[in-house]
Amino acid sequence: MRVAALLALLSSLSWGVADFIGGLAARRAGSAQVLAVTYPAGGIVITIFALTVIPGELSTGLIGYALVTGIIGSIAIALLYAALTRGQMGIVSPITAVMSGAVPVIVGVLRGEQPSTWAYLGMAFAVIAVVLVSRESAHHHGRTPPVAIVMAIGSGIAIGFYLTSLGLAPDNSGVWVAALGRWVSTIIMFTFVVIVVRKFDRSTFPWLLAITAGVLDAMANGIFQLASQRGLLSVVAVLGSLYPAATVVLARFVIKERMNSVQGAGVALAFSAAVLLALGS
Repeated sequence: MRVAALLALLSSLSWGVADFIGGLAARRAGSAQVLAVTYPAGGIVITIFALTVIPGELSTGLIGYALVTGIIGSIAIALLYAALTRGQMGIVSPITAVMSGAVPVIVGVLRGEQPSTWAYLGMAFAVIAVVLVSRESAHHHGRTPPVAIVMAIGSGIAIGFYLTSLGLAPDNSGVWVAALGRWVSTIIMFTFVVIVVRKFDRSTFPWLLAITAGVLDAMANGIFQLASQRGLLSVVAVLGSLYPAATVVLARFVIKERMNSVQGAGVALAFSAAVLLALGS
């Protein structure tokens, strides 16, 4: 279980950095165009890992899981990137985390999982942490519009079901569900860009940002799948949902988004939640 907690924290860190980098890329080129690059970039890397580094059993039974994760995942990330282009990263990311962590916890408990007292305390800390991190100062000039908040909520719910699908995949599948789901998402985004967007400016496209975000996001998905195979879904999902802490810190120091004292306390509480969840696992 301790290994599961460490893997979940690693996936959280990777997701947080990926969201920050992907958000920067989406602000420059648009969500759909960026996703059309991030998905195949990440798909190539995680497929190589599935074939060579973390081999698992590839069977026809995984097709259903791959389709579900691919469809839901593309909707979730499209909504997230759209929200990140309209609102502050330090506000959008924590809102998605509350919802994305809640769905797998509910599913895990309904399936009979019994987290320890420490784990439940850590879950409570995590919820409070993401709420605090999402608090804007009354004097803040870069406010997040309601449409971005609605998109963030929708993205969080979709991410929650995505994580649940990964967590319920067979334990002997390695990272194949994450890998195959990535290619399903790639097909969806390619189709959307060709039919709906119909434009792609390669000369000014932020290639490095998009590719880096795609690789980090795909690896986070694979690492989370490994974590869910080794621990309780209800615990690793909450650990994975702590990714806004990384996004907020990067936004504060790289692009100078202001972090008020309440948000700072939320980041500190997020780390406390991670410790409690690790102890409880």
